[in-house]
Amino acid sequence: MGGQITQGSFPSRPRMIFLGTPQFAVPTLRALIHEGYDIISVVTQPDKPQGRGQKLTRSPVKILAEENNLSIFQPKKLDEAFLDLLLPLKPDLLVVVAFGQIVPGRVLSAATWGGINIHASLLPKYRGSAPIQWAIINNEKRTGLTTMCMDEGLDTGPIFMQREVDILEGETAGQLHDRLASLAPGLLMETLQDLSNGTIEGKEQDHCVATYAPKLTKEQGQIDWSLPGERLCGLIRGLDPWPGAFTYCNGGMLKLFGCLLADERGRTSAPGRIKGLTEEGLEIETGKGSVIVRELQSPGKRRLPAEEFMRGSQLHSGSILGK
Repeated sequence: MGGQITQGSFPSRPRMIFLGTPQFAVPTLRALIHEGYDIISVVTQPDKPQGRGQKLTRSPVKILAEENNLSIFQPKKLDEAFLDLLLPLKPDLLVVVAFGQIVPGRVLSAATWGGINIHASLLPKYRGSAPIQWAIINNEKRTGLTTMCMDEGLDTGPIFMQREVDILEGETAGQLHDRLASLAPGLLMETLQDLSNGTIEGKEQDHCVATYAPKLTKEQGQIDWSLPGERLCGLIRGLDPWPGAFTYCNGGMLKLFGCLLADERGRTSAPGRIKGLTEEGLEIETGKGSVIVRELQSPGKRRLPAEEFMRGSQLHSGSILGK
């Protein structure tokens, strides 16, 4: 951090600047406010145009900060101009949760104790911007949260604490996101307390076993039904809610959400063929076994449970998806 932490030297109530942007960061900022921490300012990404009308939209973190009358900065870059604003504030600590930009070393050095980051994986696995999604896409059984001492690398700093959780059967990226976001405040509070007590210090990551979780693209969502069902199930769940897995039928796009592995080993003669509705969703054959898709969405329409979608669709048992 800005200086090496020595036992008993880290303040019990550091004056902090919070850097975060999306909904994932909101529970942690809310907890810091509730616990009475001295939040000098909140730094979040600039308002962005969204929707058909391209209306400028505030980040979830900005909304919470405004509701609590906190000072807000929205720099396009953490450059020298931002540093000129930051230095007079003389923060003890930067707390970074899903901010959306790499924090340069000169910014970290502006705080006495540098920066603490909460990352949604068990580092050094899944460094990068989409750790929750890639853990599910890759059919991991466990993941978790890490608090770390920030350096100039991409999630490469020494680890303070970790909390491991099981990935539940059928859990989507959106569901796991919400679960980890709710656990993040507790892990941060525990880390801050132990730093103040002098009972923990940063542990160097094993960089040789690091893996990466790059930003997702919409194109990654196209389903290749010849792949095994287990792999497709992870992809559909990992891209739910964004950007969404998709396939084609009769020339039109069809988005798929929520997925269970129905039959892992069964031989199939027609990958992409709809087998029919079950109590849990729409069963579809793959290159190996079959999957059950819980919800579907046509362009311009809303997501619908599989049974409701099929009632208003021309699809039927035997229809082949992917063409």
